[in-house]
Amino acid sequence: MKRRGTRDRRANVVRGRTGFVVASVLMIGCAITGAWAQTDCAEGNGVLDTAPPKDMTAQELIQKFAAAETKAKEARNQYTFTQDVKVQTLNEKTVDGQFHEIATVSFDGKGKRAERVTFAEQSTLRGAQLTQADMEDIHVFMQWFLTQEEVPQYKLTYAGQQHVDDLDTYVFHVEPKTLEKNKRYFQGRVWIDGRDFEVVKTCGKSVPDVIHVKKNQQADIRTTFVSYRKFVDGQWFPAYARVDDTLNFKVQAVHLREIVKLTGYKKAGAPAGKP
Repeated sequence: MKRRGTRDRRANVVRGRTGFVVASVLMIGCAITGAWAQTDCAEGNGVLDTAPPKDMTAQELIQKFAAAETKAKEARNQYTFTQDVKVQTLNEKTVDGQFHEIATVSFDGKGKRAERVTFAEQSTLRGAQLTQADMEDIHVFMQWFLTQEEVPQYKLTYAGQQHVDDLDTYVFHVEPKTLEKNKRYFQGRVWIDGRDFEVVKTCGKSVPDVIHVKKNQQADIRTTFVSYRKFVDGQWFPAYARVDDTLNFKVQAVHLREIVKLTGYKKAGAPAGKP
């Protein structure tokens, strides 16, 4: 697959995408026995070429994209946007419960995130509920930037080069070097745009997978998500992610479909209708 012209390439997320993200859930009163991922992380991917990168080493490539990611994160902190979170439980293919919330997101001068909820339905999720950790996953890992500050915490292994829809990308496997207590990390793969050297696709989950808690309290588990970015004013910003998983508990299985849309990026203080 060849790269399209600049206008087509930068007008969309990755071809055919719009914008969503995932949250994991907690089964009330039941012990977790496992989760089987159904999320399709290979969609849009071409054949993986495992040859070493040309013109630079893998370590030089890491330094290059970490610097670009840092710049992109700093740039996004100057924007407001709309975050649309939808989590559904399904009975076979029929939606039987839903959580839906829309908020306006902004950042202060120190990069601290703020949300103003503009729409919220009463949750009708069946057999499941969102936890604070789930919302943290939405805010952090589903909108994750692999910055210079983040890189030292991870082992990054070069996997190869791959077409992702209209983009030529470098692929890295990412896993935490160590797991510190009360801290969560990303584990999975990232796809780095071959021209802008920013992450354009992410597939994985937050870890550790299962949080062990005191006796008679509930355990928690994370689902696998796939997320994409959109080109906005010269940077790649998070725009879309999704999950479609079945969590299997002792008494029943819960089929989840989870979505977050990140849209309407606008520089803070800019008049309506202008970037």
